[in-house]
Amino acid sequence: MKRVLSSLVLTGALLCPFTASAQTGPSNCSVPTQNLYVRDVLNSYYYWYQYLPANVSPTSYTSPEAYLEAVRYRPIDNAYSYITSAASNEAFYSDSQFIGYGLSSQTTSTDLRVLQVFDGSPALEAGLERGDRITHVDGQTVATLVSAGTIGRAFGAADIGVTSEIVFEKPNGERRTARMVKRLVTIPTVSLTRVVEADGRRVGYLFFRNFVRPSEAALNDAFAALKAAGATELVLDLRYNGGGLVDVAVHLASLIGGARTNGQVLLNYVHNDRVGPTLNKTTRFTNPEQALNLSRLVVITTRSSASASELVINSLRPYMPVAVIGDTTYGKPVGQYGFTFCDKVLAAVSFSIKNVNNEGDFFDGIPPTCVAADDSTHQLGDSTEGSFAEALTYLRTGACSARSDAASRTMRRLTDDRPRVSAWQSLVNAW
Repeated sequence: MKRVLSSLVLTGALLCPFTASAQTGPSNCSVPTQNLYVRDVLNSYYYWYQYLPANVSPTSYTSPEAYLEAVRYRPIDNAYSYITSAASNEAFYSDSQFIGYGLSSQTTSTDLRVLQVFDGSPALEAGLERGDRITHVDGQTVATLVSAGTIGRAFGAADIGVTSEIVFEKPNGERRTARMVKRLVTIPTVSLTRVVEADGRRVGYLFFRNFVRPSEAALNDAFAALKAAGATELVLDLRYNGGGLVDVAVHLASLIGGARTNGQVLLNYVHNDRVGPTLNKTTRFTNPEQALNLSRLVVITTRSSASASELVINSLRPYMPVAVIGDTTYGKPVGQYGFTFCDKVLAAVSFSIKNVNNEGDFFDGIPPTCVAADDSTHQLGDSTEGSFAEALTYLRTGACSARSDAASRTMRRLTDDRPRVSAWQSLVNAW
Protein backbone atom coordinates (compact mmCIF):
# COMPACT_ATOMS: atom_id res chain seq x y z
CA MET A 1 0.00 0.00 0.00
CA LYS A 2 1.10 3.58 -0.54
CA ARG A 3 2.16 5.67 2.39
CA VAL A 4 0.62 9.13 2.63
CA LEU A 5 2.47 12.21 3.77
CA SER A 6 -0.40 13.44 5.81
CA SER A 7 0.98 16.63 7.22
CA LEU A 8 3.41 19.39 7.76
CA VAL A 9 4.02 19.71 11.46
CA LEU A 10 5.42 22.36 13.73
CA THR A 11 5.77 21.35 17.37
CA GLY A 12 3.39 18.49 17.54
CA ALA A 13 2.47 18.62 14.01
CA LEU A 14 1.90 21.29 11.44
CA LEU A 15 -0.21 19.57 8.84
CA CYS A 16 -0.05 20.77 5.29
CA PRO A 17 -2.84 20.02 2.81
CA PHE A 18 -1.05 17.92 0.23
CA THR A 19 -0.25 14.27 -0.27
CA ALA A 20 2.74 12.55 -1.84
CA SER A 21 3.44 8.91 -2.41
CA ALA A 22 6.78 7.52 -1.33
CA GLN A 23 8.10 4.07 -0.57
CA THR A 24 5.47 1.53 0.41
CA GLY A 25 4.49 1.19 4.04
CA PRO A 26 5.62 -1.69 6.25
CA SER A 27 4.71 -5.14 4.93
CA ASN A 28 3.45 -6.08 8.39
CA CYS A 29 3.23 -4.55 11.85
CA SER A 30 5.83 -6.61 13.66
CA VAL A 31 8.17 -4.49 15.74
CA PRO A 32 11.26 -5.14 13.57
CA THR A 33 9.33 -4.23 10.43
CA GLN A 34 7.99 -1.03 11.98
CA ASN A 35 11.49 -0.08 13.08
CA LEU A 36 12.85 -0.65 9.58
CA TYR A 37 10.05 1.50 8.18
CA VAL A 38 10.98 4.36 10.52
CA ARG A 39 14.61 4.03 9.43
CA ASP A 40 13.63 4.22 5.75
CA VAL A 41 11.49 7.32 6.31
CA LEU A 42 14.27 9.05 8.25
CA ASN A 43 16.84 8.24 5.56
CA SER A 44 14.68 10.00 2.97
CA TYR A 45 12.89 12.83 4.76
CA TYR A 46 14.63 13.58 8.05
CA TYR A 47 16.02 17.12 7.93
CA TRP A 48 19.28 15.93 9.53
CA TYR A 49 19.47 12.54 7.80
CA GLN A 50 23.23 12.87 7.31
CA TYR A 51 23.72 12.66 11.08
CA LEU A 52 21.84 9.39 11.56
CA PRO A 53 24.21 6.86 13.14
CA ALA A 54 25.30 4.20 10.66
CA ASN A 55 26.12 1.54 13.22
CA VAL A 56 22.65 1.28 14.82
CA SER A 57 20.52 -1.75 13.99
CA PRO A 58 16.79 -0.89 13.91
CA THR A 59 15.79 -4.49 14.64
CA SER A 60 17.62 -4.45 17.97
CA TYR A 61 15.09 -2.05 19.52
CA THR A 62 11.88 -3.02 21.31
CA SER A 63 9.68 -0.41 19.57
CA PRO A 64 9.80 2.21 16.83
CA GLU A 65 9.64 4.84 19.59
CA ALA A 66 12.80 3.42 21.18
CA TYR A 67 14.57 3.34 17.84
CA LEU A 68 13.65 6.97 17.08
CA GLU A 69 14.88 8.02 20.51
CA ALA A 70 18.23 6.31 19.84
CA VAL A 71 18.93 7.89 16.45
CA ARG A 72 17.44 11.41 16.61
CA TYR A 73 19.94 14.22 15.93
CA ARG A 74 21.02 15.65 19.24
CA PRO A 75 21.40 18.20 20.65
CA ILE A 76 18.97 19.98 18.30
CA ASP A 77 16.27 17.33 18.01
CA ASN A 78 15.81 16.44 21.66
CA ALA A 79 12.11 17.21 21.73
CA TYR A 80 10.79 17.75 18.18
CA SER A 81 10.36 14.38 16.43
CA TYR A 82 7.94 11.87 17.92
CA ILE A 83 5.62 8.93 17.31
CA THR A 84 2.02 9.00 18.53
CA SER A 85 -1.13 6.98 17.99
CA ALA A 86 -3.03 7.60 14.76
CA ALA A 87 -6.28 7.90 16.73
CA SER A 88 -4.88 10.64 18.99
CA ASN A 89 -3.45 12.46 16.01
CA GLU A 90 -6.77 12.40 14.16
CA ALA A 91 -8.81 13.45 17.21
CA PHE A 92 -6.58 16.45 17.87
CA TYR A 93 -6.32 17.81 14.34
CA SER A 94 -9.85 17.06 13.20
CA ASP A 95 -11.83 17.80 16.36
CA SER A 96 -9.43 19.63 18.76
CA GLN A 97 -9.82 16.76 21.20
CA PHE A 98 -7.52 14.70 23.41
CA ILE A 99 -7.89 12.16 26.20
CA GLY A 100 -7.18 13.76 29.55
CA TYR A 101 -8.49 15.76 32.48
CA GLY A 102 -8.79 19.09 30.70
CA LEU A 103 -6.34 21.44 32.38
CA SER A 104 -3.16 23.29 31.54
CA SER A 105 -0.61 23.89 34.27
CA GLN A 106 2.83 25.21 35.06
CA THR A 107 5.21 23.08 37.10
CA THR A 108 7.09 24.68 39.97
CA SER A 109 9.31 22.94 42.50
CA THR A 110 6.40 22.51 44.91
CA ASP A 111 3.15 22.46 42.94
CA LEU A 112 1.29 22.55 39.66
CA ARG A 113 -0.18 25.99 39.04
CA VAL A 114 -3.46 25.68 37.15
CA LEU A 115 -3.43 28.05 34.16
CA GLN A 116 -6.50 27.03 32.16
CA VAL A 117 -9.43 24.66 32.68
CA PHE A 118 -11.52 23.57 29.68
CA ASP A 119 -15.31 23.70 29.69
CA GLY A 120 -17.05 20.37 30.15
CA SER A 121 -13.90 18.67 31.43
CA PRO A 122 -13.21 16.44 34.46
CA ALA A 123 -10.96 19.21 35.84
CA LEU A 124 -13.82 21.70 35.75
CA GLU A 125 -16.13 19.21 37.45
CA ALA A 126 -13.47 18.69 40.14
CA GLY A 127 -13.68 22.40 40.95
CA LEU A 128 -10.33 23.45 39.51
CA GLU A 129 -9.89 27.02 38.30
CA ARG A 130 -7.09 29.20 37.00
CA GLY A 131 -4.87 30.16 39.93
CA ASP A 132 -5.37 26.95 41.96
CA ARG A 133 -2.31 25.00 43.17
CA ILE A 134 -2.21 21.20 42.88
CA THR A 135 0.04 19.96 45.70
CA HIS A 136 -0.53 16.18 45.69
CA VAL A 137 -1.22 13.59 43.00
CA ASP A 138 -2.27 10.08 44.06
CA GLY A 139 -0.86 10.51 47.55
CA GLN A 140 2.52 11.90 46.50
CA THR A 141 3.53 15.51 46.84
CA VAL A 142 4.29 17.41 43.66
CA ALA A 143 7.62 18.37 45.22
CA THR A 144 8.54 14.67 45.49
CA LEU A 145 7.45 13.97 41.92
CA VAL A 146 9.43 16.93 40.58
CA SER A 147 12.52 15.93 42.57
CA ALA A 148 12.30 12.36 41.27
CA GLY A 149 11.82 13.53 37.68
CA THR A 150 8.48 11.69 37.41
CA ILE A 151 6.09 14.63 37.33
CA GLY A 152 5.53 14.11 33.59
CA ARG A 153 4.05 10.68 34.31
CA ALA A 154 2.11 11.65 37.43
CA PHE A 155 -1.29 11.72 35.74
CA GLY A 156 -0.90 8.31 34.07
CA ALA A 157 -1.44 7.14 30.52
CA ALA A 158 -3.59 9.02 28.02
CA ASP A 159 -6.33 6.38 28.16
CA ILE A 160 -10.03 6.75 28.86
CA GLY A 161 -10.84 5.69 32.42
CA VAL A 162 -7.45 6.47 33.99
CA THR A 163 -8.02 8.13 37.37
CA SER A 164 -6.07 10.50 39.60
CA GLU A 165 -6.80 11.79 43.07
CA ILE A 166 -5.49 15.29 43.68
CA VAL A 167 -5.16 17.69 46.56
CA PHE A 168 -5.31 21.35 45.59
CA GLU A 169 -5.45 24.75 47.21
CA LYS A 170 -7.64 27.67 46.23
CA PRO A 171 -6.13 31.19 46.24
CA ASN A 172 -7.76 31.82 49.63
CA GLY A 173 -5.87 28.85 51.14
CA GLU A 174 -8.80 26.43 51.17
CA ARG A 175 -7.65 22.84 50.60
CA ARG A 176 -9.75 20.40 48.58
CA THR A 177 -9.50 16.80 47.42
CA ALA A 178 -10.93 15.58 44.13
CA ARG A 179 -10.90 12.48 41.95
CA MET A 180 -10.73 12.90 38.19
CA VAL A 181 -11.35 10.30 35.45
CA LYS A 182 -9.83 10.78 32.00
CA ARG A 183 -12.13 11.04 29.01
CA LEU A 184 -12.24 12.73 25.62
CA VAL A 185 -11.92 16.49 26.17
CA THR A 186 -12.40 19.28 23.64
CA ILE A 187 -9.91 22.16 23.63
CA PRO A 188 -11.65 25.40 22.65
CA THR A 189 -9.60 26.79 19.77
CA VAL A 190 -10.66 30.42 20.24
CA SER A 191 -11.20 30.52 23.98
CA LEU A 192 -11.94 34.23 24.41
CA THR A 193 -12.56 37.32 22.29
CA ARG A 194 -13.23 40.82 23.58
CA VAL A 195 -12.65 44.51 22.82
CA VAL A 196 -11.32 47.05 25.34
CA GLU A 197 -10.70 50.78 25.17
CA ALA A 198 -7.14 52.05 25.54
CA ASP A 199 -6.61 55.80 25.20
CA GLY A 200 -9.28 56.05 22.55
CA ARG A 201 -8.15 52.94 20.71
CA ARG A 202 -10.44 49.96 20.17
CA VAL A 203 -8.17 47.05 21.10
CA GLY A 204 -9.22 43.53 20.22
CA TYR A 205 -8.10 40.68 22.47
CA LEU A 206 -8.05 37.12 21.12
CA PHE A 207 -6.97 34.11 23.16
CA PHE A 208 -6.09 31.42 20.62
CA ARG A 209 -5.35 27.89 21.84
CA ASN A 210 -4.37 25.67 18.91
CA PHE A 211 -4.06 25.47 15.12
CA VAL A 212 -6.44 22.66 14.13
CA ARG A 213 -9.25 22.18 11.59
CA PRO A 214 -12.05 23.75 13.68
CA SER A 215 -9.84 26.81 14.23
CA GLU A 216 -10.41 28.30 10.79
CA ALA A 217 -14.15 28.79 11.25
CA ALA A 218 -13.63 29.92 14.85
CA LEU A 219 -11.06 32.49 13.73
CA ASN A 220 -13.34 33.77 10.97
CA ASP A 221 -16.12 34.32 13.50
CA ALA A 222 -13.78 35.96 16.01
CA PHE A 223 -12.20 38.35 13.50
CA ALA A 224 -15.62 39.21 12.06
CA ALA A 225 -16.79 40.12 15.57
CA LEU A 226 -13.67 42.18 16.24
CA LYS A 227 -14.08 43.97 12.92
CA ALA A 228 -17.75 44.68 13.60
CA ALA A 229 -16.79 46.09 17.02
CA GLY A 230 -14.40 48.54 15.37
CA ALA A 231 -11.12 47.02 16.61
CA THR A 232 -8.12 48.79 15.12
CA GLU A 233 -5.47 47.09 17.27
CA LEU A 234 -5.03 43.45 18.29
CA VAL A 235 -3.50 41.64 21.24
CA LEU A 236 -3.11 38.03 20.12
CA ASP A 237 -2.69 35.76 23.14
CA LEU A 238 -0.73 32.63 22.20
CA ARG A 239 0.66 31.91 25.67
CA TYR A 240 -0.23 28.16 25.72
CA ASN A 241 -0.48 27.56 21.99
CA GLY A 242 1.90 24.76 21.02
CA GLY A 243 1.19 24.85 17.32
CA GLY A 244 -0.67 22.77 14.76
CA LEU A 245 -1.62 23.09 11.12
CA VAL A 246 0.40 25.25 8.74
CA ASP A 247 -2.61 26.26 6.67
CA VAL A 248 -4.39 27.54 9.79
CA ALA A 249 -1.28 29.58 10.64
CA VAL A 250 -1.35 31.02 7.11
CA HIS A 251 -5.03 31.90 7.56
CA LEU A 252 -4.45 33.59 10.93
CA ALA A 253 -1.52 35.63 9.63
CA SER A 254 -3.63 36.66 6.63
CA LEU A 255 -6.55 37.70 8.89
CA ILE A 256 -4.12 40.00 10.67
CA GLY A 257 -2.40 41.49 7.62
CA GLY A 258 -5.28 41.54 5.14
CA ALA A 259 -4.77 43.85 2.18
CA ARG A 260 -1.43 45.04 3.57
CA THR A 261 0.17 41.62 3.10
CA ASN A 262 -2.03 40.05 0.41
CA GLY A 263 0.02 38.14 -2.14
CA GLN A 264 3.31 38.67 -0.31
CA VAL A 265 5.60 35.78 0.68
CA LEU A 266 4.54 34.39 4.05
CA LEU A 267 6.94 31.46 4.38
CA ASN A 268 9.43 29.29 2.55
CA TYR A 269 9.82 25.56 3.17
CA VAL A 270 13.41 24.29 3.16
CA HIS A 271 13.98 20.50 3.05
CA ASN A 272 17.07 18.33 2.98
CA ASP A 273 18.96 17.89 -0.28
CA ARG A 274 17.32 14.52 -1.00
CA VAL A 275 13.72 15.72 -1.25
CA GLY A 276 14.21 19.49 -1.40
CA PRO A 277 14.14 19.83 -5.19
CA THR A 278 10.65 18.30 -5.17
CA LEU A 279 9.17 19.62 -1.92
CA ASN A 280 10.68 23.09 -1.38
CA LYS A 281 7.99 25.71 -1.96
CA THR A 282 6.77 29.20 -1.10
CA THR A 283 3.41 30.07 0.50
CA ARG A 284 1.86 33.54 0.25
CA PHE A 285 -0.57 35.61 2.32
CA THR A 286 -4.22 35.76 1.32
CA ASN A 287 -6.84 38.43 2.08
CA PRO A 288 -9.86 36.92 3.89
CA GLU A 289 -12.97 39.08 4.06
CA GLN A 290 -12.81 39.10 7.88
CA ALA A 291 -9.25 40.52 7.89
CA LEU A 292 -8.48 43.44 10.21
CA ASN A 293 -5.80 44.96 7.94
CA LEU A 294 -3.63 45.83 10.92
CA SER A 295 -0.52 47.99 10.77
CA ARG A 296 1.03 46.44 13.89
CA LEU A 297 0.51 43.47 16.22
CA VAL A 298 1.09 42.66 19.88
CA VAL A 299 1.47 38.97 20.80
CA ILE A 300 1.51 37.43 24.29
CA THR A 301 3.80 34.42 24.62
CA THR A 302 5.32 32.02 27.15
CA ARG A 303 7.74 29.10 26.94
CA SER A 304 4.72 27.09 25.76
CA SER A 305 4.17 29.21 22.63
CA ALA A 306 5.63 27.09 19.87
CA SER A 307 5.87 26.24 16.23
CA ALA A 308 2.85 27.63 14.35
CA SER A 309 2.61 30.38 16.98
CA GLU A 310 6.23 31.32 16.28
CA LEU A 311 5.60 31.02 12.54
CA VAL A 312 2.91 33.72 12.69
CA ILE A 313 5.25 36.11 14.53
CA ASN A 314 8.23 35.44 12.27
CA SER A 315 6.25 35.65 9.04
CA LEU A 316 4.54 38.96 9.86
CA ARG A 317 7.62 40.80 11.13
CA PRO A 318 8.97 41.75 7.69
CA TYR A 319 5.68 43.55 6.98
CA MET A 320 4.70 45.21 10.27
CA PRO A 321 6.01 45.82 13.81
CA VAL A 322 5.26 42.77 15.98
CA ALA A 323 5.84 43.24 19.71
CA VAL A 324 6.17 40.12 21.88
CA ILE A 325 4.96 40.42 25.47
CA GLY A 326 5.64 37.84 28.18
CA ASP A 327 8.44 35.30 27.98
CA THR A 328 10.72 33.79 25.33
CA THR A 329 8.89 31.32 23.10
CA TYR A 330 9.55 27.58 22.92
CA GLY A 331 11.95 27.66 19.96
CA LYS A 332 10.84 25.39 17.11
CA PRO A 333 11.60 26.76 13.66
CA VAL A 334 11.30 23.32 12.04
CA GLY A 335 8.36 21.17 11.03
CA GLN A 336 7.36 17.61 10.36
CA TYR A 337 5.42 15.44 8.00
CA GLY A 338 3.07 12.92 9.54
CA PHE A 339 3.81 9.41 8.22
CA THR A 340 1.00 7.00 9.06
CA PHE A 341 1.94 3.36 9.59
CA CYS A 342 0.08 0.56 11.36
CA ASP A 343 -1.85 2.37 14.13
CA LYS A 344 0.77 5.10 14.58
CA VAL A 345 2.01 8.37 13.12
CA LEU A 346 5.69 9.22 12.82
CA ALA A 347 6.22 12.99 13.00
CA ALA A 348 9.88 13.42 12.07
CA VAL A 349 11.46 16.83 11.48
CA SER A 350 11.52 17.19 7.72
CA PHE A 351 11.98 20.87 6.94
CA SER A 352 12.72 24.32 8.30
CA ILE A 353 10.53 27.35 7.71
CA LYS A 354 11.89 30.78 6.79
CA ASN A 355 10.15 34.11 6.26
CA VAL A 356 10.52 36.31 3.18
CA ASN A 357 13.90 37.55 4.48
CA ASN A 358 15.13 33.96 4.97
CA GLU A 359 14.96 34.40 8.77
CA GLY A 360 13.89 31.52 10.94
CA ASP A 361 16.57 29.71 12.94
CA PHE A 362 15.14 30.66 16.34
CA PHE A 363 16.02 27.41 18.12
CA ASP A 364 16.48 29.38 21.35
CA GLY A 365 13.02 30.90 20.98
CA ILE A 366 11.82 34.38 20.09
CA PRO A 367 12.69 36.80 22.93
CA PRO A 368 10.08 39.17 24.34
CA THR A 369 10.01 42.85 23.56
CA CYS A 370 8.68 43.40 27.09
CA VAL A 371 8.94 40.80 29.84
CA ALA A 372 5.72 40.09 31.72
CA ALA A 373 4.42 37.39 34.03
CA ASP A 374 1.73 34.85 33.21
CA ASP A 375 -0.36 36.18 36.06
CA SER A 376 -2.53 33.29 37.27
CA THR A 377 -3.99 35.47 40.03
CA HIS A 378 -6.14 37.08 37.34
CA GLN A 379 -8.33 35.52 34.68
CA LEU A 380 -7.33 35.47 31.03
CA GLY A 381 -8.60 38.53 29.20
CA ASP A 382 -8.65 40.64 32.37
CA SER A 383 -7.01 43.96 31.49
CA THR A 384 -5.23 43.90 34.88
CA GLU A 385 -3.67 40.46 34.26
CA GLY A 386 0.10 40.88 34.07
CA SER A 387 0.77 40.08 30.41
CA PHE A 388 -2.38 41.70 29.03
CA ALA A 389 -1.77 44.83 31.12
CA GLU A 390 1.77 45.06 29.74
CA ALA A 391 0.45 44.59 26.20
CA LEU A 392 -1.98 47.48 26.68
CA THR A 393 0.80 49.65 28.11
CA TYR A 394 2.92 48.94 25.05
CA LEU A 395 0.05 49.83 22.72
CA ARG A 396 -0.49 53.13 24.56
CA THR A 397 3.16 54.18 24.90
CA GLY A 398 5.25 52.15 22.47
CA ALA A 399 7.53 51.19 25.35
CA CYS A 400 7.82 48.67 28.19
CA SER A 401 6.62 49.59 31.66
CA ALA A 402 8.63 49.80 34.87
CA ARG A 403 7.02 46.54 36.00
CA SER A 404 8.42 44.87 32.86
CA ASP A 405 11.92 45.93 33.87
CA ALA A 406 11.32 44.48 37.33
CA ALA A 407 9.96 41.24 35.85
CA SER A 408 13.03 40.97 33.63
CA ARG A 409 15.36 41.27 36.62
CA THR A 410 13.35 38.67 38.52
CA MET A 411 13.47 36.19 35.62
CA ARG A 412 17.21 36.60 35.32
CA ARG A 413 17.58 35.66 38.99
CA LEU A 414 15.42 32.57 38.66
CA THR A 415 16.75 29.24 37.45
CA ASP A 416 14.21 27.40 35.37
CA ASP A 417 15.05 23.75 36.01
CA ARG A 418 11.85 22.41 34.54
CA PRO A 419 12.45 19.83 31.81
CA ARG A 420 11.74 20.92 28.25
CA VAL A 421 8.33 19.55 27.33
CA SER A 422 8.66 17.32 24.32
CA ALA A 423 6.82 16.05 21.30
CA TRP A 424 3.08 15.43 21.56
CA GLN A 425 2.77 16.97 25.03
CA SER A 426 4.30 20.24 23.85
CA LEU A 427 1.62 20.45 21.15
CA VAL A 428 -1.40 19.72 23.32
CA ASN A 429 -0.04 21.60 26.37
CA ALA A 430 -2.65 20.05 28.62
CA TRP A 431 -3.28 17.05 30.87
